[in-house]
Amino acid sequence: MARTGRRSGVSGSSERILAAARAAFAEAGFEGATIRGIARAAAVDPALVHHYFGTKEQLFVASIELPFDPSELVGAVTAGGVDGAGERIARFALGVWLDPGTRPVLVGVLRSAASDERAAATLRGLLERALLPAVHGLRLDHPELRASIAWSQLVGLFFGRYVLRVRPLVTVSPEALVAAMAPILQRTLTGPMRPGA
Repeated sequence: MARTGRRSGVSGSSERILAAARAAFAEAGFEGATIRGIARAAAVDPALVHHYFGTKEQLFVASIELPFDPSELVGAVTAGGVDGAGERIARFALGVWLDPGTRPVLVGVLRSAASDERAAATLRGLLERALLPAVHGLRLDHPELRASIAWSQLVGLFFGRYVLRVRPLVTVSPEALVAAMAPILQRTLTGPMRPGA
């Protein structure tokens, strides 16, 4: 009787495929990455990629599962109250992007978001599950608008640093980035806002 399910003797293959996929999507986005290229980078046959993950679309969805809990931002931001919230957001966000375990996933999502709705939904999900609840926790006026503007500033920063690789964003130290972004985010969170004006 023929066996079904995952092949024996390929321990670690799915992890290598996922790592190669994350690197490929980070480098080329969804449109530019190919199953053959991912298989070659993972040192497996393309058929094994299909065996584990199905289509390129299914592989992409598997590869953009975030390897961290976005809700951790809520506690990190609200614990200290409004004062210094901009710095805490900048420090937390940059820490996530500096982590070699999370950066390829996030760069792949960011690079693909303009052309793939799944990646765009993942980015929106980070806003809705992390930053918006954190801003609500600070009890600020216009929390949705403030969170959306702060999110746009962070996405722009990371797009410039990790996708466009704009200098000096690429070469400046993490502490310098935090120092530059903190007052911008703080102003977004606490400055006067008249959305109906």
